[in-house]
Amino acid sequence: MELRLLRYFVAVAEELHLARAADRLGIDQSPLSRAMRDLEQGLGVALFDRSSRQTRLTWAGQVLLVECRRVLATLDQAIQATKGAAQGYQSYLRIAICDSLAQPRIAALLARNREEEPELEIRIFELPLSQQLKGLHTDLLDVGFALSGSVNGGLVAEPVWTDPLSVIVSARHPLLVHKEVKLADALKFPVVLCHPDAASGCHDQIQAVLDGAALPLKVVDHVTSLGVMLTLVGAGYGIGFAIASQVEALNRPDIATRPLAGTPPMLSTYLVRRGGEPSEPLKRFISRVKRLNAPTPDEGGA
Repeated sequence: MELRLLRYFVAVAEELHLARAADRLGIDQSPLSRAMRDLEQGLGVALFDRSSRQTRLTWAGQVLLVECRRVLATLDQAIQATKGAAQGYQSYLRIAICDSLAQPRIAALLARNREEEPELEIRIFELPLSQQLKGLHTDLLDVGFALSGSVNGGLVAEPVWTDPLSVIVSARHPLLVHKEVKLADALKFPVVLCHPDAASGCHDQIQAVLDGAALPLKVVDHVTSLGVMLTLVGAGYGIGFAIASQVEALNRPDIATRPLAGTPPMLSTYLVRRGGEPSEPLKRFISRVKRLNAPTPDEGGA
């Protein structure tokens, strides 16, 4: 299978709109449409559900999206490693981030790393939790950031920061009349959730919040990524739950966020790595993570 087809499919799967995907790829819409038909015929499966007004991924399509991202990330890693070797880099860290996780925090962390240790090469990969765990086990990654601490097989997960859980709605949703939304009011609407075997690992944390509400829940879809969830929410299929700063960093006009009323549930982000003594570059990186999120004297009540 051509890598070109994988890149085309990722664009269409993330945009769920042929014209936008074609514009993103810089190609005409007609050959892109043919490429998707060829891909489906070659695999012998339907990747897109075209039965409604809004194109959606089938479950097979969602699984392929996860695997395509893994393949393309591995290829990009090989290219970066080759270029790094040619430029004489001898010290690097391979860091995986789940689904655009906590972009402002990650950006601040990388900026500090660049300032304090500019000679350390940083390679960033966006991978779902399942692929992060595989990459750590096979030594393709050094560290990952995810919304789950459920690891095994010699991996360790350490909580490094928390963020409040927010309600994600379409730009014209009736819940937007409230500055804060009660969870009971939010759950009157259909919900789009992350699949338990994909995405950033946030499923267990969010599911625990919803289970604690002890209210009936209508789940319209389980998705493999934040991008797909936002597309369905923006199209009005249902509401979602996520970290507001993560969503707002994407600057989507069809999406709005609202904090949950009262004391909002907090989602923990975990640093995941192999057990044992970390390398010296990784030790220094972990130290920066901890310093970045340490309370200031005012916050600490000193």
